[in-house]
Amino acid sequence: FFGYSINTLTMFAMVLAIGLLVDDAIVVVENVERVMQEEGLPPKEATRKSMNEITGALIGIATVLSAVFVPMAFFGGSTGIIYRQFSVTIVSAMVLSVLVALVLTPALCATILRPAKDHATQRGPFGWFNRMFDRGTIAYRDGSHGIINRSWRFLAVFLAIVIAMGWMFARLPSSFLPDEDQGILITSASLPVGATQDRTERVLAEVTNHYLNEEKDAVEGVFTASGFGFGGAGQNVGIAFVRMKDFDQRKNSALSVSAVAGRAMGAFSKIRDAQVFALAPPAIQGFGNTNGFDFYLQD
Repeated sequence: FFGYSINTLTMFAMVLAIGLLVDDAIVVVENVERVMQEEGLPPKEATRKSMNEITGALIGIATVLSAVFVPMAFFGGSTGIIYRQFSVTIVSAMVLSVLVALVLTPALCATILRPAKDHATQRGPFGWFNRMFDRGTIAYRDGSHGIINRSWRFLAVFLAIVIAMGWMFARLPSSFLPDEDQGILITSASLPVGATQDRTERVLAEVTNHYLNEEKDAVEGVFTASGFGFGGAGQNVGIAFVRMKDFDQRKNSALSVSAVAGRAMGAFSKIRDAQVFALAPPAIQGFGNTNGFDFYLQD
């Protein structure tokens, strides 16, 4: 569908759309039930009258929700790539939900629902559920009346919550792609052009020695390979993959991937024969490790 597969983004959209999918059909069923009870109409007539009342509301709900999510499909750049599948999936689910509520649900109501007088008194777990639900409805109604009668008090509470949210929004740090500890560290070594493979392997040996000795509390193992790296392929480049210990053994922030990489960069800067860089893999493949930008305007 639209060339999309079932992945994390589309599954996330479908999970969020579950409540929206059933909401339209519930509105139809509840309104038909209300018309049958209050006006004593048979199911078919009650369904017809109910749909005349709420068809516009159902279409309005779908239009408003689509107006919220459709623009996300037209975002540009990397943001659009991330959110386009999410937007298309959730809007498609909402549109299908409205179509079902307008076409299938009324037919089922006219066929399956029975007038209130035909319902037998329910006992057992269903009867208990109905009694508890009725009590909850009454409690909700009484609570709503209490809030309305004390509107200024609850308005003050609401304003306090809004102020607290604004303060937290201003204080909490944020970034596009925050650093993520995935338990892996990558180190790339680049020597001058013409350097022999033996020199490259000696540099990689220094890298391995640093991780296994200086960072033994955080590092579980190191795998090195010479002949290729971030700078291309050749006998003067190499790469090392560092596997960190389990997170249960690295609860201290000093043993995190970012902390180990920072100390490694300081140690590797003393190697004169090569340029060695240690970095954690990006949170999303293909987007790099940049999590923000600082702009300076100089006049």
